[in-house]
Amino acid sequence: MTETVRPTGTVRPTGAAPAARPAADGAPTCEEAVRFTSELIRIDTSNRGGGDCRERPAAEYVAGLLAEAGLDPLLLESAPGRANVVARVPGAEPGLPALLVHGHLDVVPAEAADWSVPPFSGEVRDGEVWGRGAVDMKGTVAVTAAVVRAWAREGRRPRRDVVLAFTADEEDSAAAGSAWLAGHHAHLFEGCTEGIGESGGYTVHTAAGQRLYPVAAGERGTAWLRLTATGRAGHGSKPNGSNAVTRLSAAMARIGTHRWPLRLTPTVRAALLALAEATGTPLDPACLDDPSGAGVDAFVARLDPEAAALVAGTLRNSAAPTVLQAGYKVNVIPGSATGAVDGRVLPGGEEEFSAVLDELTGPDVEWAFQHREVPLQAPVDAPVLAAMRDALLAHDPGAHVVPYSMSGGTDAKQFSRLGITGYGFSPLRLPPGFDYHGMYHGVDERVPVDALHFGARVLDRFLTTAG
Repeated sequence: MTETVRPTGTVRPTGAAPAARPAADGAPTCEEAVRFTSELIRIDTSNRGGGDCRERPAAEYVAGLLAEAGLDPLLLESAPGRANVVARVPGAEPGLPALLVHGHLDVVPAEAADWSVPPFSGEVRDGEVWGRGAVDMKGTVAVTAAVVRAWAREGRRPRRDVVLAFTADEEDSAAAGSAWLAGHHAHLFEGCTEGIGESGGYTVHTAAGQRLYPVAAGERGTAWLRLTATGRAGHGSKPNGSNAVTRLSAAMARIGTHRWPLRLTPTVRAALLALAEATGTPLDPACLDDPSGAGVDAFVARLDPEAAALVAGTLRNSAAPTVLQAGYKVNVIPGSATGAVDGRVLPGGEEEFSAVLDELTGPDVEWAFQHREVPLQAPVDAPVLAAMRDALLAHDPGAHVVPYSMSGGTDAKQFSRLGITGYGFSPLRLPPGFDYHGMYHGVDERVPVDALHFGARVLDRFLTTAG
């Protein structure tokens, strides 16, 4: 059963909201971005997988913010408590295609004993908002809501229709969130040709002082695998040439040590060229066409480590053994053993991936996809990406904007089924030494207040100028 609700007001989390540092320029949009981030963090939407999550309180909160801005948000439940919010902001130029802006409301769990502050406090301390979801990605949801509310206050509109989608279940399978929306409510995204989501537009500082802003124009596909080895059960003291544990262990070792061949997608090729120019690192273009990968690997090794991290994980397919399960007693050889492998596949690399897995597992181990999602690739020369670049450089002159491919995936995979080309663009200006990627699913997740202010300004400029 699903439910559609049109909220009429904002539902605030219980308790007093934590005090935030006033915005540097006094702009109410910046103040709201910080306050909404704190309040969203305080709504615990931990996703433990297997349907164990309840995003509805956060969905009601966000829908209320949008309703106060004069929008008509839809609160859509795919299952009890699994709520999504969709709203459309009419653009000033109806002839232009619509633009999707999406973010997820769920977060991964947090173990309070490991944290310096309660992980769902939303505390503002030393110029940072602390708590689970600060970066991944309630801060971006809050910034988006603050920008939309600014338009309502100031009587402004974006050029294009902007469709807002705040989703459930991104931290698991997306089945209760973006996949369900794409499958059951495709009409809400009518006219959308492009979309923006998480993991792009944040500052990367090199040791030489360059400031890079990567914008995601691709994602590797997801290929989660289940491996099963069968053998002959028996007593642990007896010789056994058909030991399922041995067979599975050998296959997992082959997978874990396999060196995958270089596979340069157009996005990664563009990233390498952009990084060479931005950092002044010499790159012989001929090496990009060398299938051995030696020249590309040498170039990445010469890059500043922070810059290298933007491409190192997307030069090849990958497969990482993650789970082994077998046996129940030390003196009993089990008849079967199972394992899990986290595979990631570049666009165009699906057939190669399957063929290599057949070879690495061998005749005694079977494998199958446990969860599979498509790889994505977006044009790096599109006007919408140029608009992102212009918005970033307008607020950080002298920086460098580079396209890149994500090693993992986002809700953009599900929205791609509707023909929507996805980019990762959640702008944040970060100080040197800030471990952005370490914040994702990490202990003491937090986001600088100034980063949220910057994000609001850049997102506002992008959404109101992109044509």
